[in-house]
Amino acid sequence: MFMKKKRAGFTLIELMIVIAIIAILAAILVPNFLKARAQGQLTACKSNCKNIATALEMYSSDNGGRYPVAGSFTALLTGGNYLKIIPTCPSAGSATYSTNFASTQTPDSFSFFCAGNNHAKAYTGFGTVSGGFPQYSAESGLLDHP
Repeated sequence: MFMKKKRAGFTLIELMIVIAIIAILAAILVPNFLKARAQGQLTACKSNCKNIATALEMYSSDNGGRYPVAGSFTALLTGGNYLKIIPTCPSAGSATYSTNFASTQTPDSFSFFCAGNNHAKAYTGFGTVSGGFPQYSAESGLLDHP
């Protein structure tokens, strides 16, 4: 008796179906991964804002309730080593934290924000967001969305 040998392998149509299923799954999952990444970067940016604000408060405690006179964070690096480095925004990849001290002569308050405009993916549901968030001020604390 002669037996036919069955060929091992897949047909072209079977391979095409598997590739199509993988492509559909990738199309569904990739946007979710991108949003999760953007949300993680926004959380890291908020954490940076809190760290800068804590350094500003420590500076104020050591200097009679006054914040740095100059509108920059350099006093936090040199005076009492409140920060080792100025943090960078993880989504922008550069130093994007902009200061806005209340007064250059006797600063009793401070506010700053992330000037990067790469957080838009994390702000879905808030309309158009260009930049300026998250914000941090001495009076209000963290304002994380518009």
